[in-house]
Amino acid sequence: MKLHLAVIVSLLMTLPCLAQIDQGTRYKKAMKQLNNATNEMTRFYALNKAAQESLNAGKQDDARQYAEELKTLMEKYKMDWNYGNAVQDVNIVFGRLALSEGKMDVAKQFLLAAGQSPGSPQMNTFGPNMTLAKALLEKGAKETVLEYFTLCSKFWKMDNGKLKEWSALVKQGEMPYFGANLLY
Repeated sequence: MKLHLAVIVSLLMTLPCLAQIDQGTRYKKAMKQLNNATNEMTRFYALNKAAQESLNAGKQDDARQYAEELKTLMEKYKMDWNYGNAVQDVNIVFGRLALSEGKMDVAKQFLLAAGQSPGSPQMNTFGPNMTLAKALLEKGAKETVLEYFTLCSKFWKMDNGKLKEWSALVKQGEMPYFGANLLY
């Protein structure tokens, strides 16, 4: 029995790594979803991942364009379940772009704006995207990231203590393991 448990634990520990392996597939899937959007609402749903995955693929101009379009569309869909995702994703993408341009203060503002999301079914359950938070932590912006965690606690009620754990690690000067929250 112990051997089986050890194998299961080992496999479970590799899952986040497996999820990060195929960035190209995630980009292709996001582009396919965007290209298959048949109306404004399905495009609204597809733009989140299109912006994120374009940025992850190094296509900054495309990412900016998709985020701008999403920002425009999201005002029409404030009552939609995807609105909270859109608020987060637009701000995370713009923040990462600002950081890549050396605009740290602007990136911090975008992170805090992402934390103003009202949440969504996905974010309320699995949590927010932490790519910008991680990048800012790598640049020493501990206080902003801690504030972001506090903002996220308003909608992420099912965090299983992660925000508290991550906050403690950041206060100790350590980098939290964000796992799948770098992919959402």
